[in-house]
Amino acid sequence: MTTVVDEGLSEELAADLAAASLTLARRFAAGATMWCLAPSWEPHAQHVAVEFVHPVIVGKRALPAVALTGPDLVSTARLAVRAGDIIVAVAGAAECDVRSIMRRGPAWGATTIWIGSGSRPTAGAADHVLWLDDPDPRVPATGGFVLLYHLLWELTHVCFEHPGLLAEQPGDCEGPVCVTCSDEGRLGEVAGAPEGGTATVRTADGPEQVSTVLVEPLELGDLVLVHAGTAISKVLETVGQR
Repeated sequence: MTTVVDEGLSEELAADLAAASLTLARRFAAGATMWCLAPSWEPHAQHVAVEFVHPVIVGKRALPAVALTGPDLVSTARLAVRAGDIIVAVAGAAECDVRSIMRRGPAWGATTIWIGSGSRPTAGAADHVLWLDDPDPRVPATGGFVLLYHLLWELTHVCFEHPGLLAEQPGDCEGPVCVTCSDEGRLGEVAGAPEGGTATVRTADGPEQVSTVLVEPLELGDLVLVHAGTAISKVLETVGQR
């Protein structure tokens, strides 16, 4: 924590970095792959991937990380990301493809980290938001982002030095039935064309056949809330998302 603050970052951002790093270490320890994207600044996506897969310090482990590039990042990420994986985006809050991918993270079972600057994304847009509030549009080229993801890499390896931290902590929901969660919808993405009032929906638990009669018509890629084997509502996305 002290090292991060000494680099000129706020204590709030330092805490966010520490939390994101612990999550990364736990996901990597469980077998995750990191998928990196930066639609407007592709070199950042490639740099993040290299940072993790090719450590510059002797003795540090290489971690599976891949840069995703190309014209249709949503479709590419949909095919690549598995449940338990990590998605790291370096992008502004207005980047449409990033907003869409971050929104789909829970349905894909992926942990999401969003690095950026300027106007912030909406609350809850990603699991971890690492943000520089500087409105200067030149920030992506000044080294601020590089500092953030280098610290993210460094702190992740600090967590690896303490194996006791790597075990996932038990949640509040234990036992066969959770009263709180029993009425809570789970995010899903329509993965198969609806037919006969049912459709295949991708969720964090894998593909599920759910009833769609309450929310039809549906199209491939639509987001829905799933509860008790039924899609109970559509999740509307902002303009520019898909």
